[in-house]
Amino acid sequence: MEREHYMVNGIANENMKTQIKNALEKIDGVDNVCVDMARGSVEVIYNKPATEQEIRSCIENTGHKIEE
Repeated sequence: MEREHYMVNGIANENMKTQIKNALEKIDGVDNVCVDMARGSVEVIYNKPATEQEIRSCIENTGHKIEE
């Protein structure tokens, strides 16, 4: 099981939080998603076939920017 942690700009309300969580949970292999609005962080626990690149793309496709 893999675990990735991302700092994400602009998670301003519950709708955005839910949008990110729902989008990530649709990826085959994603086991758990934790979005922390206060810290602006997203933690994803996943197995194959999900990949880190797929998860990053999914977050960015919801309109949010991952801080490097």
